[in-house]
Amino acid sequence: MSGGDGTWPGTGTLRAAAGAAGRGAQEADAAGRLAADTVEALAAAGFAAAFGPPGAEGAGATFGQVTEAVAAIGEGCTSAAWIASLWAYNGRFSAYLPTEGRQEVWAKGPDTRLVSSMVAAGVEAEPTDGGWTLSGTWLYVSGVEFADWALLSSALPREGDRSVRVFAVPKDSFTHRETWSTLGMRATGSHTLAVDGAFVPAHRSFLWDDMRQGDLPGPGSAVHTAPLFAVNGLTFAAPVLGAARGALALVGQHLGRPSSGPRAAAHETSRIAYARAAGEIDAAALLLSRVAETADRGLLSEEGAAQRCHRDSTLAVEMLVGAVDRLFHVTGTRGQATSHGMQRIWRDAHAAGSHAALQFEPAALGYTRGLLPA
Repeated sequence: MSGGDGTWPGTGTLRAAAGAAGRGAQEADAAGRLAADTVEALAAAGFAAAFGPPGAEGAGATFGQVTEAVAAIGEGCTSAAWIASLWAYNGRFSAYLPTEGRQEVWAKGPDTRLVSSMVAAGVEAEPTDGGWTLSGTWLYVSGVEFADWALLSSALPREGDRSVRVFAVPKDSFTHRETWSTLGMRATGSHTLAVDGAFVPAHRSFLWDDMRQGDLPGPGSAVHTAPLFAVNGLTFAAPVLGAARGALALVGQHLGRPSSGPRAAAHETSRIAYARAAGEIDAAALLLSRVAETADRGLLSEEGAAQRCHRDSTLAVEMLVGAVDRLFHVTGTRGQATSHGMQRIWRDAHAAGSHAALQFEPAALGYTRGLLPA
């Protein structure tokens, strides 16, 4: 999973995963699921254990490394990058389990594939001797088809944030219904997961509020103690960064052909649009790099740092989606053909950018709350 010098990810395995994702992107989009060889290539690259908790043979990756690795996958397939990113960040979530729970979840080793959902519908978590009995359905569980474990939230009959718990459930205790059929991000397989009366022991549960605040049950690195909302944007922004870079590469090929006569003026306009989009993508990457560096250096406790990181992640995605729009326009009718990669990237960027964690308005209000007078 790592290179010969101990860095993560290994150059060869990342290149292989990016190649598999790119080659299978069109077919995955049409089929609504990633190809098996893409899934295995992502696993071989070590995304599942990138942020694995202490004692789980984690790769010890940084936020910066994961962001760039996910973006590299996203240049070929946004859906594959989405799964890679969620594997990494769901592994980070498992650090909040008690030690016995972490050991049980990661018993398979570093290829353990975790999914999660905090969007519950009709859930019941009944206290039972030694734990809880869990039933219900959870929406938008990306990658559920090839998951080993699921981290699922449920509110218990108490008031306040600390009434919500997260439960680790093994794959033999849940099923899924294929409910994901969307315009973009089609291959993420974000289906509905169902649990019917599964027993979850106390050591396989933690308080959602602890994860929100970065309050671990034991010692941990800066990666594991980062408050959720400060770094959650990176999870979903990194695939969009990759998608935008992929769009830029496609348009670069399109504009690389010589043009003369009446089309020359339009060609120059397109080159200007290309340059502007390239600058926007670079600027967004710099914002995301600052978010990652702030978290990696353990600086999120500084006044306003977490709120700024949340703001930067959402602003970066706005810029990236805008850049993809600009590039999509450059390709014209050609880019709208179902056989052309641009229309898929355009759909994926808009679908990913609509995620609740990437909305600028709530991030902006959170940023200004402690900065400006009411």
